[in-house]
Amino acid sequence: MGYLLSMDTLRGLHRVDGELTRQAAWRVPPPLGKVLSGVEEIAESTKLWCGAGVVMASVGGRRGRRAAAAGLGAVVVAQLVSNGLCKQVADRPRPPREWFPHDEVDDRPDSSSFPSGHTAAAVAFCAAVAPTWPVAGLLCAVPAVAVALERVQSGAHYPSDVAAGSLIGLAGAWLVRRSPRLLVRRLL
Repeated sequence: MGYLLSMDTLRGLHRVDGELTRQAAWRVPPPLGKVLSGVEEIAESTKLWCGAGVVMASVGGRRGRRAAAAGLGAVVVAQLVSNGLCKQVADRPRPPREWFPHDEVDDRPDSSSFPSGHTAAAVAFCAAVAPTWPVAGLLCAVPAVAVALERVQSGAHYPSDVAAGSLIGLAGAWLVRRSPRLLVRRLL
């Protein structure tokens, strides 16, 4: 009985995931879609987060260097987990092309949809930077949210892929921020 309930629950979640994806594709106004795509293009291959790290390290003094190091370290962890591990295991197909009224869907990658590596990197960077430099973390959260929205609106991901990427990013930031303390405890 528990197995049937869990399968019904999973089917229900999949239906909701699909409906949210279709709604995002049709309800985001084209001008906003173009802005979201521009932000995602800048964030492609972690360029935005690397650039933000360089700026923080250059103008932020010691705090900026610490925030940048934490942010970039968290991006590396999040990318390894999301793209190097989870995508290889999950192998989830991307949302169907016919759900999307725009040609952005033609530019999406062929890799697994689950999880969103872009979102994982964005959330990891912001969550790792914020404890050291809250204003910088908040400023970086604006494009991070845009990246997450764009991944669904463009047809690259389902909302659950973005949610999973967010969790991976938070875990990566936590690990990078906590690892020095954990290592010190082990060594002492």
